[in-house]
Amino acid sequence: MIPPAPPRPAQLGPLLARCRLDRGWSQQRAAAELCAAAGVPTLSRHEVSRWERQRRVPGGFWLGWLAVVLDVPLVVLAEAAAATRRAGSARATGPGRAAAAGARPAGRTGPGRTGGTTRGGEARARTTG
Repeated sequence: MIPPAPPRPAQLGPLLARCRLDRGWSQQRAAAELCAAAGVPTLSRHEVSRWERQRRVPGGFWLGWLAVVLDVPLVVLAEAAAATRRAGSARATGPGRAAAAGARPAGRTGPGRTGGTTRGGEARARTTG
């Protein structure tokens, strides 16, 4: 007889949503709690929504603060984030996604391109090539 497979780690989006809802918090409240704890005023409820819908996976900085604010062991969140990244790698080239890695929509500028602004909003010097 084959032993049962160990349970797969939960994916991060549903785990975050469940922990947030268990506290009776809106996404706005979760974002405010994270901002207060981390001392970073720029996290919005939209980013919390993206994490819960698994459009994005938070990095180590936010995973650490999520663990503190939601009172969940960091290892649980890190394992869920890893499982989400693994599952998402198959979706990365699906319909509606850029076929080439790193492809940008036409007409947009970014680091190493001409024009644009820096994070602070000041104009960046034009670059060539």
